[in-house]
Amino acid sequence: MRICVVVLVVAACLGVSADARAHPGGGPGSDEWTIASETAIFYYPWFSTEARDGAFAHWQQGGNAPPAQIASSYYPVRGPYSSADTLVLAAQMREIAAAGISTVIVSWWGRGSLEDERVPQVLAAAQLHGLAVAAHVEPYGGRSVESVALDIAYLRTLGIVDFYVWASVWLPDADWARLNAEVTGIRVFANTNLVGKAAVGGFDGVYTYDVLLYDGSLFPRLCAQARRLGLLCAPSVGPGYDARRATGDPRLRSRRDGATYDAMWQGAIRSRADFVTVTSYNEWHEGTQIEPARNAKRGYASYDGAWGLRGAAAERSYLDRTAHWTARFTRSRLNFR
Repeated sequence: MRICVVVLVVAACLGVSADARAHPGGGPGSDEWTIASETAIFYYPWFSTEARDGAFAHWQQGGNAPPAQIASSYYPVRGPYSSADTLVLAAQMREIAAAGISTVIVSWWGRGSLEDERVPQVLAAAQLHGLAVAAHVEPYGGRSVESVALDIAYLRTLGIVDFYVWASVWLPDADWARLNAEVTGIRVFANTNLVGKAAVGGFDGVYTYDVLLYDGSLFPRLCAQARRLGLLCAPSVGPGYDARRATGDPRLRSRRDGATYDAMWQGAIRSRADFVTVTSYNEWHEGTQIEPARNAKRGYASYDGAWGLRGAAAERSYLDRTAHWTARFTRSRLNFR
């Protein structure tokens, strides 16, 4: 699992601040919501192939031998791809935009990392499809609150103004409070279900990311607490979890032919979330992806049966269902204006 930073490119292009976009009537936690809804999705730019990049990266994790064997319980319709492939990246951004997503949250592992090198390419592709981009700040080696402060300063030069900090609770609340008091014009989100802890750290909001431990039943309580403390609430929904082939983790959350995804979206809407984060577009290792998966690939699970669909229709069923839920989320927000 990796941390991502969200860049609100669309807001910047329109000359609208992040805060104004989210809460024009009352600031974080306000009951006066905007018509436009924010839905963000976690995205991983870390995949490489031998043909495109000289060696496989991430597909071979866990002792797998791509392209026949990959580090996922599912197999992409595209096959093992390179995240640096311009055509692949353009197609992915097109799919995300068509699903009603507004922001791509890019996994970022520190200055000089492969993910850092690929951020400009993701930004360019996202902008062409009307998508904002954000950064998920992952627990890279030596990460501290002080290093994150430098990361924020650097990423802001690229236009990124939203920062999601995975495992933020690993670092001292007092240090976060000092950082968050000093920075302006951005939003920083804590990865936690402990809303009071996020408030003490001076964060702008909370998100959960984990779709194995948390389900939609948590979200109403989480968001109610966030509203009371003046924080934004961005719970994370996902289709399921299966990391057995990549990491050997025996824990599972079944997709239940789409019922797991539906239940999480229902919980997010019921919670009156400020916006929804989706785990994930393409975290193939953990089986949380909604990117199209190949049907009837021997030795791999598929989306067959999701919402009663089979074959080619099932391959992109989670993208199509996401479009259904993002539209419903937008309609639900109208009821709270």
